[in-house]
Amino acid sequence: MDAQPLIGITTYLARARWGVAWDTSAALLPAAYGEHVQRAGGLAVLLPPDDPATARAVVRRLDGLVLAGGDDLDPALYGQEPHPRAGAPVPERDRWELALLAEALRQELPVLGVCRGLQLMNVHAGGTLVQHLPDAVGHEGHNPAAGAFSDHLVKPVPSTRLGELLPEPCDVATHHHQSVDRLGEGLVVSAYAEDGTVEALEYEGRAAFALGVQWHPEVRSDLRLARALVAASRGPNSTDRR
Repeated sequence: MDAQPLIGITTYLARARWGVAWDTSAALLPAAYGEHVQRAGGLAVLLPPDDPATARAVVRRLDGLVLAGGDDLDPALYGQEPHPRAGAPVPERDRWELALLAEALRQELPVLGVCRGLQLMNVHAGGTLVQHLPDAVGHEGHNPAAGAFSDHLVKPVPSTRLGELLPEPCDVATHHHQSVDRLGEGLVVSAYAEDGTVEALEYEGRAAFALGVQWHPEVRSDLRLARALVAASRGPNSTDRR
């Protein structure tokens, strides 16, 4: 049996409370992310925000990377002022994850971006975001209830990596109020929602596994994306980088 690949998952940086007395800054992540990677055959390790200068060494030790969902990206990263409904930026997380992504792409580490992770991939490539999606699509269907996932249909684009993994339209778990606006350089859209919202993107002509989805696969039972990430993380490049 092949060794289980080590999959790093980025985390939030937030104030949290637990136990009878603790109330402090914490690196945290919903348990579903790690469980999803584990069910797909990988070993999950959490990556709290760190000095971006360490990203090269961290990526060298990983076999795959998940850019997790979470806080809105700082709109200054793509040259905009914040929308009144935009969340407060977390610059430590933005800088860390941009550095991780840059190193992952340079080292050809397999990458899966989830929700915020897709948006980070687009901004890293020079793209922009719709800061409050209801302004663009005229409805709240992508995030109808704060703190709860709902489902909607996505349509994969044929002849893309995502289209090969998910060849038929499918329902996915959604919870986001931002989305891709101008597509970043070198990226292609690989799935849309019925209202035209970009639901997945990937790198044009890139052999290494690297794609982002706007939905949350970790909260549903479909393991196809996670298994594809784990399978790619077992490739020869994973051992060559160490």
